[in-house]
Amino acid sequence: MEVRYGDLDPQGHLNNAKYLTYFEQARVRYFEDLGLFSKDQSFMDIGVIVADIHIKFRAPVYLGAAVRVGVRAAVIGNKSITLEQTIVDGESGQVYADGTVVLVTYDYHLHKTVPVSEAWRQKFKQFEGS
Repeated sequence: MEVRYGDLDPQGHLNNAKYLTYFEQARVRYFEDLGLFSKDQSFMDIGVIVADIHIKFRAPVYLGAAVRVGVRAAVIGNKSITLEQTIVDGESGQVYADGTVVLVTYDYHLHKTVPVSEAWRQKFKQFEGS
């Protein structure tokens, strides 16, 4: 991802709130790569809602840094998926931040949580190689 000038805070490094944006962008791409979401779908059909996020800030990110954002499914529960996410320097591999995001599988039309489907479990297993 490109660190844009508008992503910076007055101190000249990546604003803390933008880490969440970078995590989110990577999660959406991850779900696209898994085949669980496509750009022509309504976001209401993706079927997850954020329940919890924890971020550990390891080093500041400055304008022009070539950052990469990683995502992997760490735990798939009955109605939740815990993702591990990391923001690193794309050249040196230095870790800028890492954290976890808990997503709850949710039916936006019925306004209730739903179990993680077996089809989703299989897609995560196949994609992650486990």
